[in-house]
Amino acid sequence: MAKLFHVPLSPFCRKVRLSLAEKKIECELVEERYWEKDADFLRRNPAAKVPVIKIDGRTMSESAAICEYLEELYPEVSLMPTDPESRYEVRRLVGWFDDKFHNEVTSKLVYERVNKKVMGQGYPDSKNVKEGAKAIKFHLDYMAWLLDERRWLAGDKMSLADFAAAAHLSSLDYISDVDWNRSETVKDWYAKIKSRPAFRSILADQVPGFPPPAHYADLDF
Repeated sequence: MAKLFHVPLSPFCRKVRLSLAEKKIECELVEERYWEKDADFLRRNPAAKVPVIKIDGRTMSESAAICEYLEELYPEVSLMPTDPESRYEVRRLVGWFDDKFHNEVTSKLVYERVNKKVMGQGYPDSKNVKEGAKAIKFHLDYMAWLLDERRWLAGDKMSLADFAAAAHLSSLDYISDVDWNRSETVKDWYAKIKSRPAFRSILADQVPGFPPPAHYADLDF
């Protein structure tokens, strides 16, 4: 059985968890306090980042690389299109959410409000929180624009791009930082992806000291 070293609200870990669950790959979850830089963990990943997965006798890091590995070895439930142009669009959007969205939104909201407290690094920086709250509006509008022309973010079929976006938004939704009334299109997309069986374990996550809002696990929110 695979073993994933993760942090519950990490969008990068959630993306890998969603891929594993969608492909029905059994995996043991192990919470890792990566910021403590435990010697055993540093041997698994000298970069001291999660996720790290042990699978098929290998130890792997970097969420995008892990997801592509899973796609190549377990293609039965495909999360990547077959043609090069569509595959590019999926990769582009995965990069968008894991880089631009993360730096402008997730790191300024989830990391400030939750990670700092969990890691004992003090109080949230109000300037960062305000910037994140402003930036998420732009990103929700961009998602709405994409979904006005497509069934899913990257095209007609659900893909890794949707899981990348949902991983970030679900982490933000845990702390009530998503204005779902801004776009019915985005809200409907999230409700659709949130109802998938692959999402069940994520909706069951609990972070001590940070109870999720009542709507978090509600499929009809």
